[in-house]
Amino acid sequence: MQYISTRGGMQPLPYCETLLEGLAPDGGLAVPEVMPTVDGETLERWRALTYPQLAAEVLGLFATDIPRADLARMTAAAYTDFPEEVVPLREIDGGITLVGLSEGPTLAFKDMAMQFLGQVVEYALERKGSTLNILGATSGDTGSAAEHALRGKERISVFMLSPQGRMSAFQRAQMFSLDDENIHNIAVDGVFDDCQNLVKELAGDLDFKRTQHLGAVNSINLARITAQVVYYFWAWLRATDAGGWTELSFTVPSGNFGNILSGFYAKEMGLPIRRLVLAANENNVLDEFFRTGVYRPRSAEQTLATSSPSMDISKASNLERFIFELVDRDPARVTAAWRELDEQGFFDFTADLARFEDEFGIVSGTSTHADRLETIRAVHEASGEIIDPHTADGVKVAREYVESGVPMLVLETAKPQKFAETIREAIDVELEYSAELRAMLDAPQHVTEMADDAAALRAFIETHALH
Repeated sequence: MQYISTRGGMQPLPYCETLLEGLAPDGGLAVPEVMPTVDGETLERWRALTYPQLAAEVLGLFATDIPRADLARMTAAAYTDFPEEVVPLREIDGGITLVGLSEGPTLAFKDMAMQFLGQVVEYALERKGSTLNILGATSGDTGSAAEHALRGKERISVFMLSPQGRMSAFQRAQMFSLDDENIHNIAVDGVFDDCQNLVKELAGDLDFKRTQHLGAVNSINLARITAQVVYYFWAWLRATDAGGWTELSFTVPSGNFGNILSGFYAKEMGLPIRRLVLAANENNVLDEFFRTGVYRPRSAEQTLATSSPSMDISKASNLERFIFELVDRDPARVTAAWRELDEQGFFDFTADLARFEDEFGIVSGTSTHADRLETIRAVHEASGEIIDPHTADGVKVAREYVESGVPMLVLETAKPQKFAETIREAIDVELEYSAELRAMLDAPQHVTEMADDAAALRAFIETHALH
């Protein structure tokens, strides 16, 4: 299996080399040269596997340059800090089932991919005899998941940008309480998209990228996308009966399009998915795109601070991988679309609007703060479950697309403890915290505040990077 760029300017590379690159040299994103496929017989064989075993099978289709024994060792190590089932499924009201993706060390779905990424990046660096300086941006959960997966690793340093004042107190504590020498938290005076733009600017400077050994763990990273594919297969296998070919639908709270893209890849591989339902918050650029065909990102000033902050994103980095498939894998049309975006602030695929649902099965909806509160209340009253605000966005939009005879699964985003203020507002419940979590919340915080300034960021990285 080789990987090419969405913009056509990268020679095919194997998995390990691709995941160390981040952005392709031409500014595009790595995609499989040919999408692997899975048949019904293989799916049935996978039913008896544990989650780490299934991960080795699915990832083995993408990472063909890694010996299967090494891959199995890495997936086993990646999911040791999870309960035995790793991803439990829990039914709530209205025919909806939650896919429990928040059982990892930072209580968010990002752990599912980041824990594997920490293993495979270290493996690739050891094989190459190299080091890597990870430059990333987070709107909340990516940063802590990455830092907890990569802390203390000798060949890796992490430079994580986050928007000042835009994360919950819990999210800040999870990141800023770490004091490992290879972890560098940088709070940028701006919003998430400003942080993401800084990452793209430095990653796009190929001389600086090579000199400083820069890589990425944001959702553009291939290892994250492929690792997330696994739990779509896992959830389908747990929600269907043996021997059947049941179609089901998934609803995915989405800001950067990475999580739902993994579901799209699973569907393209042959998993029987009827619909992929994208749930947006008030920053609903993606909902507008899938409803109208026009993609028009908003400025930093227009990006709202909401009670589902991990989705406060107006430029979805992973949308380019979907556009690549939409234009029948024509790199020239992808490049033209992004040129239009740079020149006029939007691009227009209204001519392809019917294909979004009819061919790709993608539909969408928006949830507001009032919707989140009402959904958290309704779910708690009906089932006793307490869901976080992002998952509430998912449940609210999922209800608009529930079909008789088609199971609807909602991907959980995080544990509610990460968003205690909103839970308190919704149901007037004070959430309990373990002694370990309380110690984290009370610990000293280590963070460097910085202006939205690429030159200042370059200087900081040059001073602290591994070589």
